[in-house]
Amino acid sequence: MPRAPHQRTAAPGKQCADACNAWSNLERDNDPRPCPFRTSAAPRHERPARMTVYFIRHGQTDWNAEGRLQGQRDVPLNATGLGQAESVAERLKAVAGASLAEAAFVASPLTRTRQTMEVLRASLDLAPKAYAVDTRLMEINFGTWEGSTWAEIRRRDSRGALARDRDRWGYRPPGEHGESYAMLVDRVRPAIADLQRPAVIVAHGGVARAILVILGYTSIREAPRMGIRQGSVLVLDQSRWRWA
Repeated sequence: MPRAPHQRTAAPGKQCADACNAWSNLERDNDPRPCPFRTSAAPRHERPARMTVYFIRHGQTDWNAEGRLQGQRDVPLNATGLGQAESVAERLKAVAGASLAEAAFVASPLTRTRQTMEVLRASLDLAPKAYAVDTRLMEINFGTWEGSTWAEIRRRDSRGALARDRDRWGYRPPGEHGESYAMLVDRVRPAIADLQRPAVIVAHGGVARAILVILGYTSIREAPRMGIRQGSVLVLDQSRWRWA
């Protein structure tokens, strides 16, 4: 059966060439490293000219504070997270400026992202609930590991934890709905392809890593190890990414 358009992948050689070209265009001062995309890479999606994405990770939850894997469990913000949602609005206003007037606002459907989006919009004097929800932006599914800390997982499923350590990109956690980062990229890519104007996206750490790979900003080796901040704006424009 032929695959859907967003599931198509280029030949490995072309993937590597495209990814290396993307890497060479990044503005990395004094970075002598060779292209990290040597064996495989997710295809780069070409965005409309002058389109910028402002990515915001949801604020803190109690499970974040406890170091528990949330995945697609619906955990609300705690008091710290609500404060982060308010403060990130000022950061967004400062970095985006007038472009916010034409920006699309899109969030994951989980409570923690919707709370963050609604507090943020209210802080910007925008209608709190006037934004789109996209299920493709839900967090990576950690399967039966959700709700556990890494220490608990290593005690209970040491083989699985070791397998993930060896292949953080391709490993799929146990459980019917567990996802690898490779699977997450396939889910998120069409959502990014659908963007036709500047966008404010409120979603999750795993989704941010997927977007960085989809747009050619980082490698599949580096992405799973990248820290994604709460209370900050990840700015993705035509030439580089940065925190604001």
